[in-house]
Amino acid sequence: MFNEWSNVIMSRILSGIIPDEAVFTDFRRQALSTDNWYSKYDKNGMEVWVEVAPVASSPQGNKNIPKVHKIKCRMTIKDVSAATMYDVLHDGLYRKKWDPTMLESFDIARLSPNADVGYYSWLCPKPLRNRDVVTLRSWQVTDDEYVIVNYSVKHLKYPPKKDLVRAISLLTGYLVKATGPNSCSFTYLSQADPKGSLPKWVVNKASQVLAPRVLKCVHKAGQSYPEWKEQNSPDQKPWLYPEQSTLPMMDPAELTIQRADSLENVDESSQLDAQESNKAEDSS
Repeated sequence: MFNEWSNVIMSRILSGIIPDEAVFTDFRRQALSTDNWYSKYDKNGMEVWVEVAPVASSPQGNKNIPKVHKIKCRMTIKDVSAATMYDVLHDGLYRKKWDPTMLESFDIARLSPNADVGYYSWLCPKPLRNRDVVTLRSWQVTDDEYVIVNYSVKHLKYPPKKDLVRAISLLTGYLVKATGPNSCSFTYLSQADPKGSLPKWVVNKASQVLAPRVLKCVHKAGQSYPEWKEQNSPDQKPWLYPEQSTLPMMDPAELTIQRADSLENVDESSQLDAQESNKAEDSS
């Protein structure tokens, strides 16, 4: 069961699939809040929290707690501007240079001047199957901050593939706030389900470890981006100048929210058990 905030977010999204101002406001509030968040890590300018989810009761009296944690990471960046970090998050061509886990990534279509739908697939550690996701992404820029939110959608031309597990982003996003001309606060917040038959405690534990690593990788990418961009269409930034976009337009009504329970759970437990057995044999 979603917590109260997720219910607000999802009701806003469902009333019109492209996020409205209230979605950005709620996301920003959650990104900045410390209430109901449990600190898991705070060192060297990197903080990690897990939401303390409220316990809700079903009509049958059963207590329900969200199975997949909502995680938040905040990184203090002292040598890259907020504008540059925002560009890094958007620039699909540059991502191919710095994202070592990416298999394939591309934008599918524009939905509005500040929203699109795209595809992303990534490598998972063996013996797990690789994952992919189709998401609607929307963004908002103000004088000193940048917000990006995304969530999973169904696109008829991009159904789940046989060789990949279709993951779900319940809601994922970034808040990048300028703290100076060449510094910023970079916050990542996510509630995502990789699907498959992985135990949820494994998913939750892995996300707390992997998310900070990803942020450090993004920071390093931000340090190198200005030099790279100077050599690669420096004036081309359709996320800032929508008139530059060459993507086809798409009617948002053709998309629907992707529900986690509508996807098949691929059984990966046998591969995990085999790996653990091999480890035990090797150590004996």
